Amino acid sequence: MKTTKIIGSRSRPSTPTLRFSPTAWAKLLFLRDYGRTEIGGFGISPADDLLYVDDVRLVKQTCSWVHVAFDDTSVAEFFDEQVDAGRQPEQFARIWVHTHPGDCAQPSAVDEKTFTRVFGRSAWALMFILAKRGQCFARLRFNDGPGGELVLPADVDYSRSFLGCDHQMWEQEYLTNVSPQQTNLVASRLSESANGSPFDEEDEWLDSWFDYTDDGDNEKETA
Repeated sequence: MKTTKIIGSRSRPSTPTLRFSPTAWAKLLFLRDYGRTEIGGFGISPADDLLYVDDVRLVKQTCSWVHVAFDDTSVAEFFDEQVDAGRQPEQFARIWVHTHPGDCAQPSAVDEKTFTRVFGRSAWALMFILAKRGQCFARLRFNDGPGGELVLPADVDYSRSFLGCDHQMWEQEYLTNVSPQQTNLVASRLSESANGSPFDEEDEWLDSWFDYTDDGDNEKETA
């Protein structure tokens, strides 16, 4: 699905839709195209409109064509920074954004495993993938009660103000956080399942992640 629809009103669409501000979308396109690997980060939303992404933030990560490994310390620091800024977990820790270097936005087996294992403790979570040629994929999953999931359209809300591009700042954010791995493309594809989840099962930052689940009664995952 190409993200080309223009939303002409500030009222929310009648159908649940993942919406990006023009600035957040421009930043995500820049980050997608800056390198030749996947990149991953988190969507930032206002408290009164959780399906509206007004910024995309990266954390330190090592990336290849098919793999993103987040640095546990960087993720924990990002969470603390967001809380200190007055945001609630559902504003910064529920929308997982990542890119695919090719033109297929469908989630891989690794993506599906990650979404289930890491985000399964939250009351809800959303996986968004942006590939080349504007192809994208968004799935909202509910984990409370009987659960359920819904594939959403994704659009750019051009009724919102465009704050302009800051290529220098976006480049600095990329260079500060993204460490590409120079791997053979064919070998990378063949080893995708061996690479495991972008959120490695041994990553210490998962302890910090589970601190930010919606249900405060849930205990942290233990080894």
